[in-house]
Amino acid sequence: MGDLSSRKIGMVSLGCPKALVDSEVILTRLRAEGYETSPTYQGSDAVIVNTCAFLDSAREESLAAIAEAEASGKPVIVTGCLGAERALVEARAPGVAAITGPHAADAVMEAVHRVAPRSDPFAELVPVPAGGVKLTPKHYAYLKISEGCNHRCSFCIIPALRGDLVSRPIGEVLAEAEALASTGVKELLVVSQDTSAYGLDIRYAQSEWRGRDWTANLEGLCRGLGELGLWTRLHYVYPYPHVDQVIPLMAEGKILPYLDIPFQHAAPNVLKAMKRPAAQEKTLERIARWREIAPDLTIRSTFVVGFPGETEADFEFLMDWLEEAQLDRVGCFAYENVAGASARDLPGHVPEEIKQARRERLMAASARISRARLKKKVGRTIEVIVDAVAPDGLATCRSKGDAPEIDGKVWVPQGAALKAGDIVKVRVDASDDFDLTATPTDFRLRSAVPAAQRRMHRVITRR
Repeated sequence: MGDLSSRKIGMVSLGCPKALVDSEVILTRLRAEGYETSPTYQGSDAVIVNTCAFLDSAREESLAAIAEAEASGKPVIVTGCLGAERALVEARAPGVAAITGPHAADAVMEAVHRVAPRSDPFAELVPVPAGGVKLTPKHYAYLKISEGCNHRCSFCIIPALRGDLVSRPIGEVLAEAEALASTGVKELLVVSQDTSAYGLDIRYAQSEWRGRDWTANLEGLCRGLGELGLWTRLHYVYPYPHVDQVIPLMAEGKILPYLDIPFQHAAPNVLKAMKRPAAQEKTLERIARWREIAPDLTIRSTFVVGFPGETEADFEFLMDWLEEAQLDRVGCFAYENVAGASARDLPGHVPEEIKQARRERLMAASARISRARLKKKVGRTIEVIVDAVAPDGLATCRSKGDAPEIDGKVWVPQGAALKAGDIVKVRVDASDDFDLTATPTDFRLRSAVPAAQRRMHRVITRR
C-alpha cells in the first residue's frame, strides 16, 4: 500500500467543462488533505474516473475509461454523470471501489479516505492556491456559476443526472473570480447548464462583494465580473429577453463580445419535438439588434440534425435560417439516442446516412459563412491572448471571438518573444475557413529568440 503519509491519486476527467470544474474541486480537496496526484496508473494508490453520460457514445467512452483504470489493479472510484446510473456501472464494472453521482466531492473524498487512507490526513492541511487546483493552463479558468437545469428537452437527461437549477450566491462567485485573477488568470469562461437562468432559483438574492451588494442575475454577474478587468466569456446562454441587458456591457468592453447560444435547430416543428422555444424569427431580429449595439459580437452555437421527425423541408429551413443569422462559429452533431431521453420514443427516426449527409452540408455552409466573416478582419488590428509558443516562434493565440478548444486560432509566426497568457495587439494578415494569421504590431515583440517552454503537470491522460 505504500507510505500512509504520502498517498497519490490518479484522475481521468471526461465530459464537458462543468465536469472539468468538478474534477478541479476534487483535486483541490485532495491537495488540501496532503494527497498528491499521479500522472500514471502504476504510481497511483487509487484512481478517480469522472464520467460523462450525455450520449450513448459518451457512456461507452466512460465505461472504457473505467475498464482501463480497473486493469491497473488499483481501486477505482467512479463519479460524474454516469455514476448516477449505478445499476449500469455495477453491471459493467462490478469491481469498482465506489460509485458516486455528479457534483459529489464529499462522497468522492469519503471513498478516497476508505481505499487510500493517510496516516493522519488532517494533521497538517496543505496550502492551496487561491482559486484552487486547476486543470486548465494558468492563464484561463472555468467559472461555474450554477448546477443543474430546469429545462426538459426531449433529447437531454441532464436534469435527471444533475438535478434542477441550483445557483451559487453571487458574492461567492465573484470572490472566486477575484481569487482566480490574483493567481494570474487572464480569461474567465463562465459555464453552467443555463447561464441565462442564473439566480432564478434563489430569487436573484443579493450578496456582498467588495463592500457592495450585488444582485444574482445575469446582468449583475456580468457587471461584477467586468470590474476585474479580465476577459470574461459567456457560455451556454439561452436567448432569453434579459440577455439584451448584457450586450451594452460587451460594447463597453466590460465583458467579451461573445455569446455561446445552444440554438440546436431553427425549424418550428423540430424545436417543438425537442421541447425547446420556437421563436427563431424573433431571435433573428434580436441578433441583428445585438450586432448594431456591439458590432464585434461573435455568436457561436451548436445544432442537431437528423432529429426524429426532421424532414428535408425542416433541414432546409435550418439552412436558410443560418444564412440569415450568419453565425460566426457553428458546431453540428448528428442526432444520437440517449438512454432515458424521451426523444428515443419519438416516431420518424432519420436513417444514419441521411443524418451524416445533412451534417456535412451544414458544416460546409458554416465554413463558407465563417470564411467570409473572417476575411473582413484582414487588415484590422485586434487583441489576442497567447495560449502557447512553439520552439520555432509560432505563437498559438485566440481573439476575443475564440473560446479555447472549440473555436478558431490566431497564428502569429513572429511570436517567439511572446509567452502564454500575454494579451497583445496584432495586425491580421490572412484568413481561412476558421483561423487567422497575424503579426504583432509592436516591433519589439517580433523577436527571433524562442521563448522558454514551461512544463505543465497533467493528471492521467487516456491514450
